[in-house]
Amino acid sequence: MQRSDVTRDDGTWLGLSLDVRDRHRPGLCVFTAGARLLVSQLARPVLLAVVDELLDGVDFWRTDAYRSLVPPLRADTARALAGSPERWAHRFARYLADSPAGPLHDGRWLLSYDSPLRRWRHADTSHAEYWGSMLLDGHPGGYIDWFIHSGSWEVLPLRPMPDADDSRVKAYRKQAREGTLPPVLLWWVSGLDCHVILDGHARYAAAVAESVEPPLLHLHRTVPRDDLVTRTEEAVGFYEAELARFAGLRAVHGPTVPDGAAITGPQLAHRLHDLNTAAQPTWAWPLPGGEERWRDIAREATADRNWP
Repeated sequence: MQRSDVTRDDGTWLGLSLDVRDRHRPGLCVFTAGARLLVSQLARPVLLAVVDELLDGVDFWRTDAYRSLVPPLRADTARALAGSPERWAHRFARYLADSPAGPLHDGRWLLSYDSPLRRWRHADTSHAEYWGSMLLDGHPGGYIDWFIHSGSWEVLPLRPMPDADDSRVKAYRKQAREGTLPPVLLWWVSGLDCHVILDGHARYAAAVAESVEPPLLHLHRTVPRDDLVTRTEEAVGFYEAELARFAGLRAVHGPTVPDGAAITGPQLAHRLHDLNTAAQPTWAWPLPGGEERWRDIAREATADRNWP
């Protein structure tokens, strides 16, 4: 896997672009069977989901089989990397690349600390209230409400959230107060229209308990490398065509017409930036055996509770 830094227009660091090769199917894989989804990790069912007929949301069922791909993070490591999302991103990128149980597969990805979840909190809402409300309730089953919470602004834990008095949460609460809390790793899954927690359930709970903003690292697919050259050429072609259009207008109407650089230049920069940052839909694979196989897995995972 190749890593490269991604920056904003002003040059500030935004995240890491991950170019993954020779990993045709991930260990943490999304399968589909009609309106049904299965997330499995190394062939273990982790999450079952059914999109309702009116497309208003998704019923889900967690199996408690999920295992984090990140090893336990030591307190001295947290102190050493505190305040440096860039160094944390490189560390987590290594975990993602090395683990056979993660979601990475062939293509280009963005691992960024600039999660859209941060931008939706109102100033008069406490961090505890806001980040607590983002968590999806229900275990083992629950519902992702697309009608009320459309726009991917909910967080789905892949295992039960620990209580505030859990020993791990207590340790992380101290780090949250000190400002050394390691980031929570989120993965945006378009088929669920929400973010799932890949690592950091206890850290998220600690941030809510201390009413601080949890540090986040946000993972999603970006434009595939096969499309990158074509889309770059399209963006440059649009830029050149716009400059030519402004030049034609200047030839007719005189120098009072701008040359267009001040307008088309930022447009080009924005389009090129999006090629490295804009989220692309999550890949899913057809489930072998289709809906019948999905129902068999659901019956076994739910102990035949006639879910959903």
